[in-house]
Amino acid sequence: MSASAQLRAALVDGLTGDDAVDDPAWRAAALAVPRELFVGSFFAAVPGSNPTAYRPVHRTDPGWLEQVYSNETLVTQLDGRTRPEDVAEGAVIGTPSSSSTLPSLVLRMWHQLGAETGHRVLEIGTGTGYSTALGAHRLGDANLTSIEYDPAVGATAAAAIKAAGFAPRLVIGDGLLGDPDGGEYDRLIATCAVRYLPPRWLHQVKPGGVILATLSGWGLGFGLVRLVVTAPGEGTGLFMPGYTSFMIARPHDRPPRQSLSLLPGDERPSRIDPEVIGTWTGSWVAQLAAPSAERMGAGGHQILSDVATGSQARTMPDPDGGWAVVQRGPLRLWDQVENAVEAWQRAGEPHQEGFGMTVSAAGQRVWVGSADGPGWNLPI
Repeated sequence: MSASAQLRAALVDGLTGDDAVDDPAWRAAALAVPRELFVGSFFAAVPGSNPTAYRPVHRTDPGWLEQVYSNETLVTQLDGRTRPEDVAEGAVIGTPSSSSTLPSLVLRMWHQLGAETGHRVLEIGTGTGYSTALGAHRLGDANLTSIEYDPAVGATAAAAIKAAGFAPRLVIGDGLLGDPDGGEYDRLIATCAVRYLPPRWLHQVKPGGVILATLSGWGLGFGLVRLVVTAPGEGTGLFMPGYTSFMIARPHDRPPRQSLSLLPGDERPSRIDPEVIGTWTGSWVAQLAAPSAERMGAGGHQILSDVATGSQARTMPDPDGGWAVVQRGPLRLWDQVENAVEAWQRAGEPHQEGFGMTVSAAGQRVWVGSADGPGWNLPI
């Protein structure tokens, strides 16, 4: 057995609990697809750097193959343009824009999707092509279409997929618009995050089919929803347990911001501890309440800045105890967040699996507890 095959087997055998690969077909795919074909080089974060700096790791570097078979996300592009091959030496600062997602999450999502033999699947976000190759191994080339937004990323992925021996249909384009040739799919899986489910997806997945996608936004909250399409353009589903995050689809990313000035406003005591919106589910709830706001800060010092209106909210210690909040602008962002957090707390502060989603002609609504419970409309 080659070193690569040994490392693949060790990786798969080392996945336990919810990440364990129990389905024989997906286990076979994970053992067969060589990840090193898809991440010939990648960026590693420099420990302790602030802002985060990245150094390139190449095939010729010691320990490269072992890192490829770590259960970690490997960054393969920064700022939508910089590849590891573009950095001769040293480290660079940038924002990750493409990656090879940690294998346990890739396999878990394919399993959660419930794709079976004979199903036609649309994948949004080819990325490095590793996930695509796993899907092609399990489902067959003819049943898988994958769409990549970035032409350079897509070309590299296509070469790797071919080298791995697979030939699914690959498309360069805006995956948020669905398959440009139309068609009906049984399943749709997204490897990027979106602010709302694009309407085309809900028309290209046939009734009874499933959409698995991560909802996110500018508040750094994430929730993975498994939506069953009930009619063209309509569906309902629950959010999945665990912790799933992806880079947001580029058309859904926030507009560029040059700087932020914290301006005076109206001050009052905060009804909630601001630290709650720095937690995984708390940040999700805050984002639902203020969907066009960017969240910054840490701990009890939180800053919300609304991209659409310029409204602001910031929290700080109250000299008399507790916390104070300063708000300005047409939206009272902290009022919205407080109301949402209190509704979540009354529901028992559930993790994401306590939330659901309903899509209809009226819009896209995320709710907590039950479909007729407290809810928030997504920004479409």
